[in-house]
Amino acid sequence: MRQALVIGNWKMNGSLQQSSELLHTIDSAINDKISAEIGVCVPFVYIDLARRVLGSSKLKTGAQTLSEFKSGAYTGEVSADMLTEFDCHWVLVGHSERRQLFSEKNAALVLKVIAAQKAGLTPVYCVGETEAEYKAGDRFKVIDGQLQGLLTNKEVDLKMLVLAYEPVWAIGTGMTASPEDAQEVHAFIRELIKNKAESTADKIRILYGGSVNANNAASLFVQQDIDGGLIGGASLDAKAFISICQKA
Repeated sequence: MRQALVIGNWKMNGSLQQSSELLHTIDSAINDKISAEIGVCVPFVYIDLARRVLGSSKLKTGAQTLSEFKSGAYTGEVSADMLTEFDCHWVLVGHSERRQLFSEKNAALVLKVIAAQKAGLTPVYCVGETEAEYKAGDRFKVIDGQLQGLLTNKEVDLKMLVLAYEPVWAIGTGMTASPEDAQEVHAFIRELIKNKAESTADKIRILYGGSVNANNAASLFVQQDIDGGLIGGASLDAKAFISICQKA
């Protein structure tokens, strides 16, 4: 049985004081009644803060992206090895905002997954369609295209990978795919994995991301192929995030 997973993505939000208070509040609320695995992907500058605040907590720290390169003249980039030095466990790869705003392409994203795994990080590889693609009926074609390079690359370890489906039209808009609609996509993704690695398909966790909140989390997480959530705005509200973790 797949253990539920909830990961908060703070994006470019917070201050030193706000981040410290949020980490302390969330950490203090995690107890044995929450069976889900929990992580927070914080801005690079707060990763060391998270390490110091959380210590050996069940709450695991993650980064929001990384470089596909190990080292070198890549001004502004952060490598996988640098992240592991600060006890990062998770790293997001291919979040829709990285794809849309920073033009990250599938081929480079696969290299980021490989770099993360070689350093001992668990990448959370994100896929999802835009509103235009959704309305054009191209949702499954787009997602298939985003996944094929990943699933066919022999250097990618599918046992050390989490996937996240995040419809771009539902991120930060308040719009959410219906539980049934989201389940259909998650089942499609799991079938794609099954076609490449049948033994892994039932074990890999697939998260839903797209305006998940305390009110809709339970109806999403009860779906057969939804294994938790990648939480944006609600992860900046300790009470809401904890409620989501409890529902998972």
